[in-house]
Amino acid sequence: MKRIAGLDVLRGIAILLVMLRHAFPDVFPGAGVVGVVVFFTLSGYLITGVLSRELGTRGRVDFKRFYLRRARRLLPALLALLVVFVLVTLVFDPLGERDRLLKTAIVLVTFTGNLPISGVSPAAFHSWTLATEEQFYLLWPALLAFAWARNKVGAALAVTALAALAACTATLVWLWPHADNAYALPTSWFVCFVVGAATRLRGSAVPRWAVPVALTGLAVLSVVPLRGHALTYLVAGPAIAACTAVLLLSWSKWERVATPIRPLVALGVLSYGAYLWNYPLTLWLRPELGAAAGPVAAVLTIVAAALSWRYVEEPVMRRGGRSPAPATPS
Repeated sequence: MKRIAGLDVLRGIAILLVMLRHAFPDVFPGAGVVGVVVFFTLSGYLITGVLSRELGTRGRVDFKRFYLRRARRLLPALLALLVVFVLVTLVFDPLGERDRLLKTAIVLVTFTGNLPISGVSPAAFHSWTLATEEQFYLLWPALLAFAWARNKVGAALAVTALAALAACTATLVWLWPHADNAYALPTSWFVCFVVGAATRLRGSAVPRWAVPVALTGLAVLSVVPLRGHALTYLVAGPAIAACTAVLLLSWSKWERVATPIRPLVALGVLSYGAYLWNYPLTLWLRPELGAAAGPVAAVLTIVAAALSWRYVEEPVMRRGGRSPAPATPS
């Protein structure tokens, strides 16, 4: 599938925010949440586009083909990370967690990082987003196909959004007053995917003034501490998704961009690999470099992501036929 420069700009913004959060957590305390929700919303938009095109032309979804394409796009880079993860832990063990290695490897390759499983390396904590995205992919294609066949797509979007908000609310009530424990759980962010899906299926043109407002909203929330509040999931998450929807509707037809923002396009192309590598590199370097670990890890992340794209991701896609570029960290 042909890459869309405007969507790569959005990916670039999302991964840049995540990296800023890891590098300068005191300056950008909310940037990680904002970046991840942008990825989730974009993912819902793109996958729904793939599914709706297939439903519109064939009347059905080839689920085997769909999931094979997802595996081809996601697993090679993840397995490359896992190989290095194993070697670094066995040889250097920077976090003193060799005893956690087997369980960590299993959690990574089974996309279960968003479940409350103890004994997993903190350097693999970021895999919760991959797990959340893959679990959405298990549910949404079948639900959309079911609704499409009955001409009930609008109802499916509404019911799914309400169910996601209800599940999130129930989780927060259950965990009260420890809202931060909901951060990586699968029930906390599904509504953001639904916003992306609705944008793809029901979105329309947005006025020009909406774009700077959306960008300002994302920027402001990036410097606000978002962790530890129930409103992060019930208000901030949907608000970030809504801002992302505005940018999707405005930028999704950009085939070219102005020279000053081309670095964001390049970063967007590398965003999946960058997401995989940035958090482990930051934690591995922190014992030796302290506060400098984040900025150094950011530079090494770009190198690792470029190598991942050049020698792992792009060759696999070229051999297998190009799969849709992942929105997320996945």
